Amino acid sequence: MRKLKVNNNEVAFYAMGGLGEIGKNMYCVQFQDEIIVIDCGVLFPEDELLGVDYVIQDYSYLVENQEKIKAIVITHGHEDHIGGLPFFLQQVNAPIYSGPFALSLIKGKLEEKHLLRNADLHEVNEDTVLKFKKLSVSFFRTTHSIPDTLGIAVHTPQGTIIQTGDFKFDLTPVGGLPAPNLQKMAKLGDDGVLLLTSDSTNAERPEFTKSEQWVDTHIRRIFEKIKGRIIFASFASNVYRLREASDAAIKQGRKIAVFGRSMENAIGAGQELGYLNIPEDYLIDPNDINSYPPEKVLIMCTGSQGEPMAALSRIANGTHRQITIQPGDTVVFSSNPIPGNTVSVNQLINKLDEAGATVIHGYVNNIHTSGHGGQIDEEFMLRLMKPKYFAPVHGEYRMQKIHTKLAEMTGVPLENSFILANGDVLALTKDSARVADHVEAGDVYIDGRDVGDSVGNPEIRERRLLSEEGVVTAIAVIDLKNHQIVAGPDIVSRGFVYMHESQDLIKAANHEVFWAILNTFKNRKKIDERILNRTIVSRLQKLLYAQTGRRPVIIPMVTILNGDQKHEEPKKNKQSKPKTDKNVEKEDVK
Repeated sequence: MRKLKVNNNEVAFYAMGGLGEIGKNMYCVQFQDEIIVIDCGVLFPEDELLGVDYVIQDYSYLVENQEKIKAIVITHGHEDHIGGLPFFLQQVNAPIYSGPFALSLIKGKLEEKHLLRNADLHEVNEDTVLKFKKLSVSFFRTTHSIPDTLGIAVHTPQGTIIQTGDFKFDLTPVGGLPAPNLQKMAKLGDDGVLLLTSDSTNAERPEFTKSEQWVDTHIRRIFEKIKGRIIFASFASNVYRLREASDAAIKQGRKIAVFGRSMENAIGAGQELGYLNIPEDYLIDPNDINSYPPEKVLIMCTGSQGEPMAALSRIANGTHRQITIQPGDTVVFSSNPIPGNTVSVNQLINKLDEAGATVIHGYVNNIHTSGHGGQIDEEFMLRLMKPKYFAPVHGEYRMQKIHTKLAEMTGVPLENSFILANGDVLALTKDSARVADHVEAGDVYIDGRDVGDSVGNPEIRERRLLSEEGVVTAIAVIDLKNHQIVAGPDIVSRGFVYMHESQDLIKAANHEVFWAILNTFKNRKKIDERILNRTIVSRLQKLLYAQTGRRPVIIPMVTILNGDQKHEEPKKNKQSKPKTDKNVEKEDVK
């Protein structure tokens, strides 16, 4: 079992994800034999991670030390903070503590994976205190773009370690919801904070992030001007934004239809917990939208990030079963593209424009504000907490670096700030801090439903090569006992060259495989399938690169007969020599 290389009196802070990136947040505080895990999120893959659904953490260290995990505490219910729980709980069964809205979303996720029955779930609020033998955990209320956001305070024998979670200081939240608890944050700061780990997402923006109330005002104004049908796209988890849109629609007498499973789940949870107030007679069945005049309909749907299978993308493509774009439709994007989604969002907007819809999007229309604090919010948090040591989290390196400069401006000496990478172990006492160790904390790529459906870097490289260079398959049937080519060789290209227009190259490749097999018969006494495949790949790679400058993936498909078997084939293929151009052309037509 892997042990941290820290002194017995030192408390350790380390991250399995969330440092140098925006996503897969997972932070740990450990003192001796007790570990508190904060959040367990996913990272949405960039375009080059072909076929990958999610990126999660390599938490092998935590799996090895799972008996030390006392609690998984959740700051809020966004995917980059809770999306990894179904994968983690397949390997580690630890109690989860969360606010009500995040807990509702977590239950839905675990139920999908048939993990809910064995999950140990607990609802908490900002007054909850979790006490363990050596560590304790308390909470403080923050504001973000989702209800029930909490900051985490882990109290250790050496001092208090704060994880802010995602935050901004929204002093006028919508719907009369509570503002951040500044008094409790200040009290934590007065009592002494050993280490502050704080959200760095908007560290490059020299501003105080605008309130949701500001967006609410503009959504109402925009809705009042729209005469036709409104299609409203937002993050399903941004219940504040869903409230603003539904309240504005109800004021105009519009009926509300909901599309997208995650949107339905979020609205259901929001209604149940009192964050939304949509009268039952205003929610209509999606099949009934055409029964109402366009000016009396609001469609709330998923897909604001250009996800190809989400409701809005299918509407734009004309493949949605219930909705098509009609003259007079207005599509409102109440979100900004997250990193990696800009191209797909722009393509979606273009498709909607081409289909005839009016599209409203972006900061220019004042219909979105960030859930993350800008530099002034971050400085305010630093002033409230007054930490001795500081480690910026939840951001790329340049954001972390700027955040340390903000910390210095607010009184934290630069030498007391640490820009950590995932896996770095910061060991602290009341009077010292040092990077003492590093644990494994790489990426795990998920292209299925479970951890067992993960893929590694070799598979990703191969997928990228396939997408960029294509694939060439060399097919042959040989009699290994008698050293004869019974059928083939045949060359099939997919994504490399168009076979009808590359007959000379295909013919040359056929010859190359033919002579590769014959030379192997001639030069080797002991031959097996592995040797033949390696020889075919080697010779074919050299030929294709020499003639095209490209390196496709080469897949040899050699069927070996033992000498007694008969291979049935059409007469025209019973020749142990390369095909003529005429034969290749006929096979292509088939």
